[in-house]
This record gives sequence, structure tokens and C-alpha cells, in this order.
Amino acid sequence: MLNSTLLSTPVRDLVTDDPAEILQFAINSYQRGPVALATLVEIRGGAARALGSCVAVASDGHFCGYVSGGCVEAAVAHEALQAIDEGSDRMVKFGDGSPFFDIVLPCGGGITVAIHVLREVEVLEHIIGQLGKRKPASIRYWPARQLVEVVEPMAKAHWIDGQFSTVYHPPTGVLISGQGVEAERLEQLARAADFAVVRLGVGESCERLIDPFTAVVMLHHDLEAEHTMIDEALHSRAFYIGALGSIRTHRKRVEGLRARGWNKEDIGRIKAPIGLFGPTRDSTSLALSVLSDIAASRLVAF
Repeated sequence: MLNSTLLSTPVRDLVTDDPAEILQFAINSYQRGPVALATLVEIRGGAARALGSCVAVASDGHFCGYVSGGCVEAAVAHEALQAIDEGSDRMVKFGDGSPFFDIVLPCGGGITVAIHVLREVEVLEHIIGQLGKRKPASIRYWPARQLVEVVEPMAKAHWIDGQFSTVYHPPTGVLISGQGVEAERLEQLARAADFAVVRLGVGESCERLIDPFTAVVMLHHDLEAEHTMIDEALHSRAFYIGALGSIRTHRKRVEGLRARGWNKEDIGRIKAPIGLFGPTRDSTSLALSVLSDIAASRLVAF
């Protein structure tokens, strides 16, 4: 047990809200000493983060992750250090309904954070392994037993029978087909946004690369060049399929797809003209428009 009079001072280590990076930080830190995982398990009113968001806190005070917009994380880390010192889990409220009158969330709401002192990291390693395979993973936290365990992937984070389940999804994949400046700029910005990017050559098969967490983007100026990719994309479970071209070009695309046997529902999956902003006149605006559309679609899908 740590000496409670000599608790470490919380210090942010990594600036990230990527679950895989946060859990890997916890795993690495566990090799050097006790670690606590603080998870957002209740939202009252508005909140900056989704249920299941987490902060990993090492016994030396270093932490990473977010359960809010950055306004309570140091306080969460302090509570986690006390939990580590006592060797016992705890539930802590912040904002509305909290005993900490001096900690106010800018959104005006309140949150509850479950702080679990890790007894082992095999569960976290399982999650990292699944995400590395681009598969979803879930864990369940039992406050009464101070235990976390692996469960079948859930649709969303939730409470049931006094247990809280968290779901972890792979990062957004962006599969790009196209040879022009539009494809080049989209690849650059997508990588800068930490999306998992794959760039394909014309006519190259993409079927094995598409999973439910992948967005397929076709930036061709010739409809013939997209035939292989668009058919494979429509056969897949990609959450987003977008194609370059005007409304007139898309009408021609639809005619071709119908001739190849695709029905109205299938064709309706295609975002065309591509992007969230409407018509654009430069490659950077188009790339931002496409990435915005992908991000918005991902929020709806998962």
C-alpha cells in the first residue's frame, strides 16, 4: 500500500483519447506498479465524452485518457491514486450531483466515474489483441465484486443487473481508390486524423480489406475505373461508400449498377455526390468534406 500522505501528483502523460493507446498505457504501467482504470459509467445532462470513455492512472501519478473535456481528469486521477493506495474500487461523481462543489463541468451536467484498481491486465491485452485484428471487444465491470471480465461484443456501453459493459471498436478504416490530386489530399488528411488508410490502384481488389468499420471512397473521373471496387463495396458491410461525381454522373452510375443487377436499396448505400459540404472546387475542401461525412456516418453506425 502507498503511504496516503505521500500520494503522487497527477501528471498527464499522453494526450490521447484513443482507447487502444489508453489501455496499452495501462498495460505498460502495470509492469512497474499498481494501475487504476477510471471509466465513465453515467452521464447526467450533457457531457463531452461517451459512456465507456476512460482514463488510465499509474501509481506514480502519470495518466492518460479522458472522461470529460479535460476539466476533471486531474481530479479523477487523484481519486484513482487514493483507490490504489487503499486497494479498493470506488464510484465518484463530478459536476451536477457531486460533493465536489468546486469542480463544475462546462456543459452543466454531471458524470459518474467507476475507478477499478487492476488486479491483472489479461483482459486489457485481450481487447488490444481484438482491436489489432479489427474486431470489436467488450468487457464487463462488476462493482460489487471489483472485477472486470471479457464478454461477447456489445452494441453499446450500458448498465444491466448492476454491471457495466464497455464496448471497444476498431479505428475507422478509409479505403481510397483514385489516382488524382483529390485522392492524394484525402490520403494525407485521413492519415493526419489517425484513420487506418489503405490506398488502392485502379482495378485492384478490395474485398478482403473491407470490414464493418471501413469507409470506401472512390475518387475516379471515369465510371469504368470504379466498377470493380464499387461492386465489392456493395457486397461488403462497409459503413460508408462514397463516390466522386456530379448528380448527372451519379445518374449514369445508377443506370450501370441497375444493369449489373443491383437493386434500389443497394444503390442507396452510395453517397454521391460524395462529401458533406456539397460542391467543392479544390482538393483540400473535398478531402475535408469527405472526412466530415465519414466521421458523421461513423457516429450513426456505431
